[in-house]
Amino acid sequence: MACIRNENKPSAGEGDELEIVEWHTLNEKELASFVRSPINHGLSEAEAEKRLKAIGPNTLKQEKKTSSLSVFTNQFKDFMVIVLLVATIISALLGEFIDAITILIIVLLNGILGFVQERKAEKSLDALKELSAPQMYVKRDGVWKLIPSRLVVPGDIVKLASGDRVGADIRIIEASGLKIEESSLTGESVPVDKKAQLINEQDVEIAEMTNMAFMGTLITQGSAVGVVVATGMKTEMGKIAHLLQSTETLMTPLQLKLEQLGKILIIVALFLTALVVLIGVWQGHEVYTMILSGVSLAVAAIPEGLPAIVTVVLALGVQRMIKQKAIVRKLPAVETLGCASIICSDKTGTLTQNKMTVTDLWSGGNYWNVDGGGYEPKGKFMHEGRIVDVNKEQQLQQLVSYGMLCNNATIMKRERRVGMMRKKVDDYVLNGDPTEGALIVTAQKAGYSHKGLQVPYQRLKEFPFDSTRKMMSVIVKDQNGRRYVITKGAPDVIFEQCTKVIYGSQEEAFTSKRKREAENVIVQMAQKALRTIAIAYRPLGKNEKCDVDQQAECGLTLVGIQGMIDPPRPEVERAIKECHQAGIKTVMITGDHQETAIAIAKKLGIYKGHSRSLIGRELSHLSVSELEANVEDIAVYARVSPEHKLKIVRALQARGHIVAMTGDGVNDAPAIKAANIGISMGITGTDVAKEASSLILSDDNFATIKAAIKEGRNIYENIRKFIRYMLASNVGEILVMLFAMMLGMPLPLVAIQILWINLVTDGLPAMALGMDQAEGDVMKRPPRKPNEGVFARGLTWKILSRGFMIGVVTLAAFWLTLQNDPADLIKAQTVAFVTLVMAQLIHVFDCRSEYSVYHRNPFENKYLLVAVAISVLLMLIVIYYPPLQTIFHTVSLSAREWLLIIGSASIPTVVLGGFRLMKGS
Repeated sequence: MACIRNENKPSAGEGDELEIVEWHTLNEKELASFVRSPINHGLSEAEAEKRLKAIGPNTLKQEKKTSSLSVFTNQFKDFMVIVLLVATIISALLGEFIDAITILIIVLLNGILGFVQERKAEKSLDALKELSAPQMYVKRDGVWKLIPSRLVVPGDIVKLASGDRVGADIRIIEASGLKIEESSLTGESVPVDKKAQLINEQDVEIAEMTNMAFMGTLITQGSAVGVVVATGMKTEMGKIAHLLQSTETLMTPLQLKLEQLGKILIIVALFLTALVVLIGVWQGHEVYTMILSGVSLAVAAIPEGLPAIVTVVLALGVQRMIKQKAIVRKLPAVETLGCASIICSDKTGTLTQNKMTVTDLWSGGNYWNVDGGGYEPKGKFMHEGRIVDVNKEQQLQQLVSYGMLCNNATIMKRERRVGMMRKKVDDYVLNGDPTEGALIVTAQKAGYSHKGLQVPYQRLKEFPFDSTRKMMSVIVKDQNGRRYVITKGAPDVIFEQCTKVIYGSQEEAFTSKRKREAENVIVQMAQKALRTIAIAYRPLGKNEKCDVDQQAECGLTLVGIQGMIDPPRPEVERAIKECHQAGIKTVMITGDHQETAIAIAKKLGIYKGHSRSLIGRELSHLSVSELEANVEDIAVYARVSPEHKLKIVRALQARGHIVAMTGDGVNDAPAIKAANIGISMGITGTDVAKEASSLILSDDNFATIKAAIKEGRNIYENIRKFIRYMLASNVGEILVMLFAMMLGMPLPLVAIQILWINLVTDGLPAMALGMDQAEGDVMKRPPRKPNEGVFARGLTWKILSRGFMIGVVTLAAFWLTLQNDPADLIKAQTVAFVTLVMAQLIHVFDCRSEYSVYHRNPFENKYLLVAVAISVLLMLIVIYYPPLQTIFHTVSLSAREWLLIIGSASIPTVVLGGFRLMKGS
């Protein structure tokens, strides 16, 4: 039971004193008085805003977020960073103040970079939650509006429909066939019947409050209008909010694997670092110098931030997907997208435009075509290729006008401005069902209008369409007082109710011969991918009663058939072709006629020579194992219900497929949830479907699925690029020090230089790789196997070989410089420092391709170019700016030394890349 304030308070939701109200016991008048909201008009926007400020948003309290200060300080809690800071303090105590201050600055900058990355990932994930947040229809200032549920306030009048998740506690005032699943509150999994009638009993249990809808429950059937009586933590769900506040982990399988890998790499790096230190001390280097160098090397070499940076790369990729109309609700879906091997897609609205257009008409032996597309009422009627005058075609007039009369849709015209000149363009928008919209537009093309038909015909009664009858009927009265039943619906159902047919200009008995002729027309239209609607009528006797649909929808006269098509989206055919090239099969699932579905599937390239189709009736008689035996060849499932989708998913998964399944309805939710990648529709999808999905298409377009798969593959490849670059660089840094110690050489790098390399070359370029564009053949490769490791496809060899070469060429440049001038160790260390940096910065371009540096245009990734340019600039400043030379132990270099550096640094990438190119690998 919800609370509201005392009646002497100015408005619902203000102040602190609350009065317990038994909402289920109030009638509509009492309810309106308590919530201070006019039921017919709803709250005004001003009043709603006032209440929102007083009460707060309609959300449950979330776990307290980590403060920015805590996130920042956490950057310095890593064990190796702490060891480095201790070593730095020792350095300061020994009088090495410049080194100590510089190391502290580098550690601080590294912490800032980690803080920015972590906050960016958090904001990206918050943005995802906001995009997928539930919405509700509310009446404000007398107008129904769709708003985020967090903005709903007590007193709002709301509308609920099948598939919605209830966003607040609501007292129902109107209900039609309403059922609500309340298991999240009551534990009862069976949906509860809900009605608007008040309940006179006090202290009723929640499960027995049949006139209340509670936050977090699901509308499984019917519709309702109600008044919001409690929001946020005042709701029944708010009282048990801890059930909803268990935070789901955002770690993906890949991140978990990399976190485990990171622990292994830490052990390896520490072992090698300790080896460097011990050998250095054994060869006579100062203990302090070797410890500081070793700790710095460990800090640089250990990829402790690997999982965190992967989160950032995922977040950046997800943001790109949002721009392409794909909203990721669950991060693991990003990885799974790259493994998808089959897409099961709804037809209407996803593969097609969901703009039904009548193209063919038939009535009593005559066949017409009509041109024009969309909802613009422009088009010509033709018979056998000749344009006809509709005014002279009585049968055609009757067919299209009756289609408009038995109809609840409207087409609205609005102007919009496009282009630089802001040219006015007429835009026609449908308000209602697309099938009814097509009938309206056809009648408008023939010169009819709603207002024009309302003069000679007055609607008296309507029998709405339902999925059981598959018909809709209206009773109209003409100017002479004669009444008619006009019916439209599925042809096979209408035919069963017809006893007569208009043929020529007269009515005839609807004999088996005439019925076969009409059925042949249906088949012809279906072969052209047309959906068919039959229209019939019956004059009513003067005193004949038609109180129920069975009385009205019998003894009908068939007027004719209208064939309409929902045209394929123009971009879908290409998207399906690209998916096929990527090794991804597309399957169409639809409730449409089999012939219609196959015709559309052929146009889109889904249904080919060897393909098969299956209808729902056949599917119902197959077990999952029987379906599994045939599922590979089936490209079209027609006349299926949402319940069949789950069986299809199970059969495909049993064959080893990674399945992406689309859906929008309540009944689609089990299949969406069972699929490896559940995809819901952002426009037509219900809240239930969206909640079950891992991906939402904000434009309901199949091409967006293809774009999401491409981006998902690219995100995974970018993570591999980043790992490849970072680990190869780390291997190079460790090996140059290890080889030098083993060969009894002086230190090629000092601690401050190692830390600087870690900050500059491992940071910006590595992040820029995470924003790299997809390779040209990313959608020409087969799907990635789900169990494929991140180091598959030779990545381990690439890391070790490039890391080895980077270490060798750096050490070689150091040794050659030292041989040339044995007394100038600082110059040799500077050459080694610059060679190592340049080798890594050149290598980063090689990491962009699975093949070699020569396979991609190096200027494609502008972020990488900027990152490399900044790194080079910072390196030059360290070398040539005198005050920094002292800090970083560097000297200015001559052209001769630069030739040695560029030549040496190019070998790992340019030379080995060329070798691979010649080998064709």
